Amino acid sequence: MANSRGQFSSRLGFVLAAAGCAVGVGNIWGFPTQAASNGGGAFLLVYLALIFILGYPMLVAELLIGRAGQANPMKSMQGVANSSFTHHLGAIAGIGSILVVTLIFTFYSIISGWFISFTLAPVFSLAGQAEHSQWLTDFSLSRNLVFTLAFGLLTILVVKKGIKDGIEKWATRLMPLLFILLIVSAVYMMTQAGAMAGLKAYLIPDFSQLLNPELLANALGQTFFSLSLGSGAMMVYGSYLNKQDSVPKLAAQVTLVDTGVAFLAGLLIVPAMYVAMAQGVEIFNASGQLVDGDNLVFTVLPALFETMGSAKYIVSFGFFFLLVIAALTSSIAMLETPVAFVCELTRLDRNKVVWLVGITCVALSCIIVFNFASLFGLVITISTQYAQPLISLMVCVFAGWVWQRNKVLAEIKQGDENIEQSIFWKIWPAYVKYVCPLLVGFLVFRAYTA
Repeated sequence: MANSRGQFSSRLGFVLAAAGCAVGVGNIWGFPTQAASNGGGAFLLVYLALIFILGYPMLVAELLIGRAGQANPMKSMQGVANSSFTHHLGAIAGIGSILVVTLIFTFYSIISGWFISFTLAPVFSLAGQAEHSQWLTDFSLSRNLVFTLAFGLLTILVVKKGIKDGIEKWATRLMPLLFILLIVSAVYMMTQAGAMAGLKAYLIPDFSQLLNPELLANALGQTFFSLSLGSGAMMVYGSYLNKQDSVPKLAAQVTLVDTGVAFLAGLLIVPAMYVAMAQGVEIFNASGQLVDGDNLVFTVLPALFETMGSAKYIVSFGFFFLLVIAALTSSIAMLETPVAFVCELTRLDRNKVVWLVGITCVALSCIIVFNFASLFGLVITISTQYAQPLISLMVCVFAGWVWQRNKVLAEIKQGDENIEQSIFWKIWPAYVKYVCPLLVGFLVFRAYTA
């Protein structure tokens, strides 16, 4: 099964692909916005703690279940079941994760299409095509439809190439470019007036805010979305690993890369907000709340770029191109998840399945575009606020309570025969059994009682 499904050809390829799956809009846009809205340095401190207290153990669980099953999320979850009831429950959780990631893809491709259009806008402005540039940045049905289709097609073409020649190949190209663009952009932003105030707000925590329930809940939610937990994507990537790879070590590397990107994004976006303030752009309202946080990158930052003279074209192009790269590395993992499921369910040719699933997902995105006011926010809420934490809770239960301990330890040991001597071996099984379900349960409780 493993050979017919394909595998990553190298550990580096897997790390960059899995990190690319995790790195996306949630890191480049969502994390800095959350940090700015929730105490800056205090949010950063809590987020970093939760990434390693909860995100890393959960990532190991999803990758382990995927590698053990060597199949799509439904089959992999069923593979660790120990009774008829848990077998059916595993099927529900697996299919649920596939539906969740499909829903996420439908709105993600719309937002990512906006990134493409905003990337092209300064190019048209430089070419003297002001009318076309305005169309690219204005919210309209035609603009949304064209670039949703464009981003969807781009994702399909990458996934169509398969694991090694598609996902892995592009991840090893795009992720280093993402880091370079982030670093260069952050360094440039630090040279602007007002950036140091933003840097202080981002890095120096207000310790009185650390136990703020709202901050804790938002940091917990950001942890899940940032690492793509509960979406089935990491489980699918885990299924493409071979048995000689150490899952705990690979998961640690993925977590570090993902967190590094989020941290660098904060170094860019939060100081940029304060640079905008220094230029007279309104960032916070009278009560200290972030103005237009959800649309920050489409309203506040373009307003900042407009104050940069002739440099605005280069800065604007570079920033939105950065977002396109981040979005693409995630979207290919999202599309691969239902593709893997349909391939194994039907045994159809992979190329046909990619086009079938890809066109279906893009068609769903187009339905949302035509009914934007009523569907866009609803799909985001259902998939990320309600379904994703619930699926993660089920993964916790399966990894800690359903999967037999001796089989879990045997799976962990594959790829690292000396792991029995490590702290991870002594802590992780009990930790994922008792602590993780409590933390994830809190997030689920908050989501369903909000």
